Parts: sequence; C-alpha cells; structure tokens
Amino acid sequence: MVKVEGVQNVLLDIALPNVLAAQWDSPAFTPYRDAFPEEHRTSPSALQAHVEDLTKRDVKIAYLKNLQGYLWHEGYRSGAYSTPLFHDVVPQLKQWKGEGVKLAIYSSGSVFAQQLLFQHVQSTTGTENMRDLMTSDGWFDTINAGLKTEAISYTKIVAMLGWQAAQTLFLTDNVKEYDAAVEAGLQALLVDRPGNAAVSEAEGARVVVVETLSDIALEPGAKK
Repeated sequence: MVKVEGVQNVLLDIALPNVLAAQWDSPAFTPYRDAFPEEHRTSPSALQAHVEDLTKRDVKIAYLKNLQGYLWHEGYRSGAYSTPLFHDVVPQLKQWKGEGVKLAIYSSGSVFAQQLLFQHVQSTTGTENMRDLMTSDGWFDTINAGLKTEAISYTKIVAMLGWQAAQTLFLTDNVKEYDAAVEAGLQALLVDRPGNAAVSEAEGARVVVVETLSDIALEPGAKK
C-alpha cells in the first residue's frame, strides 16, 4: 500500500493553479482542458472550482484522472514533488519479489499517474525509480479494468493476468473495494494506515485487517 500524503492538496493548491495560470491556452494543456464539460471550462477559476468539487466528492471520472496525471507529470518533471512511501513498503516488496510473488497494481488513479508516482519515490539520497520493483505484471485503473467497487472489475483483472482468483490477494484501504474483490472470489486484506477512513466496529468484525505489509504471510509464487 502506498500513502501519498497530501497529494490532493498539492495538486489542488499548487499544481493546478500554476498550470491554469501559465498553460491555459498552451497546446500541451488544451486537450486536458477541453475534455471537461463546456460549462466548467469558461475560465481558469471555473475549472478550478469544478475540479475541487469533484475531488471533494471523490468522483471517479476519466477527464479528472487524466488531468491529475498531467499535473503529476508537470510536478515531477520540475522536481516540485516526489512520492513518499510508508517505511515498510519497499523492503517488503523486495522480499516478495525475491520469493517469486507476482505483483500488480489496481488504482483509481490512471495508469500514467501510477507509473509517475513509482518513478519518483522519495529516498535518503533524493528520488529513486521504483517502477520495476512495484510491478512487472500489470497496471490497472478504472479505464482498463472498471470501478474498484464492482466485482466484475476484479474478475476482469485476474483474467487479463491469467491468474486464479482464489490465489490472488487484493490489498486495499476501502471496505467497499474489499467486498467487491471477495465477491469476485479473491482473497482480500484491509490495510489500516494512519490517515485512512475509520473502520466501523461492524466492518472490523467481518474483514481481515492488517497494519503493515510485514504482517502479511504469503506463499512463494502467490499473487498480490
């Protein structure tokens, strides 16, 4: 699990206003601008307000995700920000990879944005490209797989990967995603990280919860 702390604040408070001010009519930015409904792109302030509203309501829609990918690209290209990971992520993924565990990523963020995040991971020496460590098996988002709260999306993913659902473990911080994966026949764990939405007593009683990746025991050759 990755926790990109404050990334939405960075995108909304810094990256988006800067891009809107400097690139509103630029050839590079206009395809992303023009993908939004016409009534929300009458001005930079109108677009900013619409993006803030969609983000606040956690709306998953392609044109917003594509814009976020562009903003991430601009920020990483300029060195304005990089990706912080929880301390256990890199060591545990290295161990699993060494043991032959297959890894794939499924996120509501676009595949393009996912790959940018993992190519610019914070380290003690600056930033490192962790893309090959994070996955060599597949990148999935709501465009190529479907909504994360629908069981059919997980069925589609394991079919594309050629994996068996019962041998696939899905890690998430969202109970609805957990339920969808289990409905599709996958194993699932709810990873309870600082800053995540609180898990209710009823939810905690029916889902399997871990706090770190080191709490997870996997069989060699398993999928995650």
